[in-house]
Amino acid sequence: MSAEAIDPLETWTPPAGWPVRSRKDVDALLCAPGQPFEMETVEIDGVPTRVWKNAHPTLAAMAEHARSHGESEFLIFEDERVTYASWYRAVAALALELQNIGVSKGDRVSLAMRNLPEWPVIFFAATSIGAIVVPLNAWWTDQELVFGLANSGTSVLLCDAERWDRIAPHLTELSDLKHAIVARSKSALVDPARALEEIIGRPNAYADLPDQDLPAMDLAPDDPATIFYTSGTTGQPKGALGSHRNLTTNAISVGYSGAAAALRRGNELPEPTVRVGLTVVPMFHCTACSAIMMPTVHGGHKMVFLHKWDTVRAMEIIEREKVNATGGVPFIAWQLIEHPDREKYDLSSIDAISYGGAPSAPELARKIYEVFGALPGNGWGMTETMATVTSHSAEDYLNRPTSCGPPVAAADLKVMSEDGAHEIPIGEVGELWARGPMVVKGYWNRPDATAETFVDGWVRTGDLARLDDEGFCHIVDRAKDMIIRGGENIYSSEVENVLYDHPAVMDAALIGIEHKTLGEEPAAVVHLVQGQSANEAELQSWVRERLANFKVPVKVLFSEDSLPRNANGKILKRDLKSLF
Repeated sequence: MSAEAIDPLETWTPPAGWPVRSRKDVDALLCAPGQPFEMETVEIDGVPTRVWKNAHPTLAAMAEHARSHGESEFLIFEDERVTYASWYRAVAALALELQNIGVSKGDRVSLAMRNLPEWPVIFFAATSIGAIVVPLNAWWTDQELVFGLANSGTSVLLCDAERWDRIAPHLTELSDLKHAIVARSKSALVDPARALEEIIGRPNAYADLPDQDLPAMDLAPDDPATIFYTSGTTGQPKGALGSHRNLTTNAISVGYSGAAAALRRGNELPEPTVRVGLTVVPMFHCTACSAIMMPTVHGGHKMVFLHKWDTVRAMEIIEREKVNATGGVPFIAWQLIEHPDREKYDLSSIDAISYGGAPSAPELARKIYEVFGALPGNGWGMTETMATVTSHSAEDYLNRPTSCGPPVAAADLKVMSEDGAHEIPIGEVGELWARGPMVVKGYWNRPDATAETFVDGWVRTGDLARLDDEGFCHIVDRAKDMIIRGGENIYSSEVENVLYDHPAVMDAALIGIEHKTLGEEPAAVVHLVQGQSANEAELQSWVRERLANFKVPVKVLFSEDSLPRNANGKILKRDLKSLF
């Protein structure tokens, strides 16, 4: 969308006559029979559910659709450029090879690598033959990666060289793992590992692969497709089991949100155009895999990858590739806004900066608008909803900068009492529940946790929220003891358990302290065993050796006394925040 649609102001006020259409009128236009966002009701695991009628039934069907984008560019990484036609050739070749080595429907295939052109190839190759892809967090330590592989029962691992170096020493702990296919290794590989390049070559050579079809498979929309791990409150990650429908839903949900913003403004529906997105969120997150990659593949857009976030490098890419949209988490927007060299680059192609997955200051939406003349966007979702449930963009976001938006038309929200027994009136705070075709099937091999979290098609989110009289959602707090650092979930108990394992620690509490660009950072307060000693650096190193680096407390304070507790023995973390 052009930034000329509204005049840039330091403090945004709604233009006269806005919104031209109510949300109810927008839905009536967009979702009517025969329209692009028409809905129908189907049964999902026995629960009648409203779904997008025009969503691709499976990821294999989405891949076939993407093949029709032909020689349009899809993936760009440094000097590597891959068209949709070339990507499809690589997907088909890898899918056939996975079948040749014994991968069958329902087998788990893990994917552990940075954002590289190989990532979407592997993802679609495995899911198109009915395998369940397990995207593992590339920032995890070796022990965390081993847990994901063992817990999922992975039989085939596809990874980059850095992840393989972490995993290879632990093969004796992975009895289910039969094959490892490694990308971009600079050293010789030994059994059970082999080079991905032996199968599909390097990205710039995908065009030389045979032009062949994907293997024919009997797949249904609600067949399992993914396991994304989300840290658990007990410290052990849980695998959210997603379906083909969960992912393909996002392709339509994102389009619906853009169309709704145009109609709210009084515009006609925009003609489809190819857009260029700078993807800096890790692909192992639902945000990137589902909310970014799915609409990209559906619409024939471009994804530009960056090896790791570097503001200057990002601005160079935006200028060179004429990037239209970027974001992912708030700190990326802040970095672009505040960099002293920003004026040296032509960033005029940017018309949208969107993010989610971390708390953001209300001023950020208006800063994006003021500095770039671009429209801000955010939304709310979680691993258990395969990303998008609410979407908040353009004038609606500027008008309600503390909201995460209303649910997309195919989703429902309600606010429930703490015990889940009754719904709470509009405007009052309670636990947010969400329902829709994006809600996952449950937790992998965790029937106890599944029964606790998923109720008759609804997911209990653990977020405390209120809904206003127009259905816009306002997240107030988290019921779960969780910190979100730059989009990465940190469950306090996981870090606290590691701290408690240190021989000098008697009492430990992890809390989130505000950070302008990351949203929050983890900080710890500890009480030491009498006669024992430890310092901040020692405890930080202790955690770093056992957990991913983003979970390490940025500060550790020491309390002379035991930490304050309530009558039930729970540490009063709100009382500790003032220490920082």
